[in-house]
Amino acid sequence: MLSYVLAFLVMLNPLALFVYVKNIREELPDSDYYKILIKANIQSFVIYTFFAVTGAFLFNYVFRIDFESFRIFGGIVLFSLGLVMIIQGRRSVITLKGNLDDIASEVAIPFIVGPGSITVSIIIGNDFTPFFAVGIIALTMIISFYIVYILSILRKRLLHDKARKMFDKKLGVFLRLNGFFIGSIGINMIVTGINNLYIL
Repeated sequence: MLSYVLAFLVMLNPLALFVYVKNIREELPDSDYYKILIKANIQSFVIYTFFAVTGAFLFNYVFRIDFESFRIFGGIVLFSLGLVMIIQGRRSVITLKGNLDDIASEVAIPFIVGPGSITVSIIIGNDFTPFFAVGIIALTMIISFYIVYILSILRKRLLHDKARKMFDKKLGVFLRLNGFFIGSIGINMIVTGINNLYIL
């Protein structure tokens, strides 16, 4: 179970989310900033829960696709995402127009909910009962939220702009390093899928 929490946490990538919402953090009051994060996480949780509970059923009975084929394809997607993150990273394109719900939706998709994290949520739903799958997703999203919250508090307490810029630079390095973990998870999914199809 711990390995699934860690894998899902890597895919949620709270360090990257903290970087992506930089303009929201700097231009909106703290109360609005945290409201947006909470609403974005709630929206994302609903999406992940839907895929975790229904994903395997859709593949096996509606689309009649072997789930291991999806696991292999998902691994390829994650491997590709890891390469992109290592080579070029990602930048925030969140706009501050509209109400808080609109901004929260922009944060939720694609910065919290993406193809990689949806893939992992479906695999969690396939490997666990719905109750445990939802629990794993909820626990991981709570951890991710508090990581972003703590980073926000730490950065705010830095008094000088130089220190804040250095803080952001260090996070950028960790963001690229996270690509290695995502790529490794992708390769592991490919290997597991092949083993389940042809060896077991």
